[in-house]
Amino acid sequence: MIMGDNNYISYQEENGSINISEEVILTIVRAAVAEVEGVASLSTTAGTELAELIGLKSIPKGVTARFDNNKVITDVIINVSYGNNVVSVAKAVQDSVRSVIQATTGFEDAEVNVHVSGISFDR
Repeated sequence: MIMGDNNYISYQEENGSINISEEVILTIVRAAVAEVEGVASLSTTAGTELAELIGLKSIPKGVTARFDNNKVITDVIINVSYGNNVVSVAKAVQDSVRSVIQATTGFEDAEVNVHVSGISFDR
């Protein structure tokens, strides 16, 4: 496996290559995070919000992915719903994301970094 041009993971095989877009990984990760109980939402950094306000490239909200040394490394920024154990929710996100990356891409080595940026209160 190698990281190809245009943010693709490339598997080179006898019959040709298989290329997986970074956007596919981001979509899979977002779906996995949405299913974890206690996650109120994905979050962004202030810089991301500012860039979107002034019309710069749309940056994926709350999730980044990169490929390094045959490893998928994801960073997930979440808000946790008030009343939930923050560490338990973050660990559940790690487990869910790692599992879905392994199941859908075949990568056994997946690093998942969870950043809790806030607590969300129901209104």
